[in-house]
Amino acid sequence: MPNWLPATLGSLVLFGLWGFFPKLAVTYLDSRSALIYYTIGSLLVALVVLFTLKMQPAFHPRGSIFAVLSGVAGFAGTLCFFAAASRGRISLVVCITALYPLITIILAAIFLKEPLTIKQLTGMACAIVAILLMSS
Repeated sequence: MPNWLPATLGSLVLFGLWGFFPKLAVTYLDSRSALIYYTIGSLLVALVVLFTLKMQPAFHPRGSIFAVLSGVAGFAGTLCFFAAASRGRISLVVCITALYPLITIILAAIFLKEPLTIKQLTGMACAIVAILLMSS
């Protein structure tokens, strides 16, 4: 088994739960309140990681700025996700937001000069068509 596969499968399961639990949360809470509790959960994980780093995380100015921006984008996106989950069918909300890799791929192609093949572009188009079919 490749050494990256267990973490990948863990991510798959945990992101599946991440997409499902908000619908349960916003059944009982408004989306902004749910985000506060989500943040508490995130802080618990961050504290465990901080302790495994013996309270000394690595630091690099650019890396730290991008990590903070990642957190801002992630939390703002989560707030939007919770709001959407409170208003729509979670099966559709998750499917549409699951297209986020398309944004990453486009940004990587533009800014990191990562090449896109015809096969990859076809896959991106198929993902968009799949979402259109699921949401109709």
